[in-house]
Amino acid sequence: MSEKSRVYLDHAATTPVRPEVRAEINRMYESFYGNPSTFYEEGHEVADMLAQARADIAGVINADPSEIYFTSCGTESDNWALKGTAFARQKEGKHIITTKIEHHAILHTVEWLDKQGFEATYLDVDADGLVDPEDLKAALRDDTIIVSIMMANNEVGTIEPIKELAAITHTNSRAYFHCDAVQALGAIPIDVQDLGVDMMSFSGHKLYGPKGVGVMYLRRGKRVDNLLHGGAQERMRRGGTENIPLIVGFAKAAVLAKEEMPEESKRQIVMRDWLIQEISKRIPYCKLNGHPTKRLPNNVNFSFEFIEGESMLLLLDAEGYACSSGSACTSASLDPSHVLLAMGLPHEIAHGSLRITLGKDNTQEQLEGFVTSLENIVARLREMSPLWSDFQEGRIKAALINK
Repeated sequence: MSEKSRVYLDHAATTPVRPEVRAEINRMYESFYGNPSTFYEEGHEVADMLAQARADIAGVINADPSEIYFTSCGTESDNWALKGTAFARQKEGKHIITTKIEHHAILHTVEWLDKQGFEATYLDVDADGLVDPEDLKAALRDDTIIVSIMMANNEVGTIEPIKELAAITHTNSRAYFHCDAVQALGAIPIDVQDLGVDMMSFSGHKLYGPKGVGVMYLRRGKRVDNLLHGGAQERMRRGGTENIPLIVGFAKAAVLAKEEMPEESKRQIVMRDWLIQEISKRIPYCKLNGHPTKRLPNNVNFSFEFIEGESMLLLLDAEGYACSSGSACTSASLDPSHVLLAMGLPHEIAHGSLRITLGKDNTQEQLEGFVTSLENIVARLREMSPLWSDFQEGRIKAALINK
């Protein structure tokens, strides 16, 4: 397959910057170089653009512009929410609640806080990756200061009941509720007022915006220490000159994504469900991971028994298809997905996972070719697998019920 005919199916890892956003970023680089903190015309015009971008992002999630803070990425926003809350409220308590399926930007931050004297509770999830609200209620304590639960899982696409979980948190404790919504922004509607969250993290490059820019939504009145110290930027909450071209590009991408979401989500759901149906029908001994319906419109995640996920990825790449076996942030690891393990999959099944995440430029024709290639690749790898041979000869049994 030629370079021009490659098919990109890993939009959960990152997305290409759309032309309208590139044009906006280039316009900023070419004509608007001022520092928004200065007091002359070049600074004033850029400060106005920063204010408009803040208002645009706020409009996308139904927040007040004063509650929007620009960061360098979703990871920084997650770190700020957790560390900022932990140290601002440590005299009230040191208990943190999160889940076993969070992105490592959350899990590794919580692990670090644990070494600083804080205590963490990690909630289990069910076989579909859903948090049980009753488990959260039982885990809340008088000294719980923050609960952090993602809106949509980056690996299996399961969408959590955030509104219910935030309500339980606020009803049964004084804890703040933080939500990593990096995968959700631009894919499903987000209304911070309706959801009742105190903090939310976002990233520009997941919705056809630029890399290197993120947002932290911080509800007015919530006390959080600064993560970065320096100048008076971001209303004295985050030091460092704002990256105006990327911020303006992020805002443009977010506004376009919200405008296009109703139609694009419908289109992707049709393709997603077709993929799930075809893979389940054509490839034996496989399992869909994640909730069958409460999942992101573009996410398909399967485990295939008797093979390794890395081999699948390499062969698919050779045929021109870009997919992943899980989070792009852990793709160099040979360990099985912590998300799939938390959902109850055994190591040997979790190792054979494949994540397909659709984008706005993918077509039904591309997916038909992909499924054919995947079917052939799985069959080829199984013919080379000693486990498949043992299964064929009756020495071991299959763990997956798909036949």
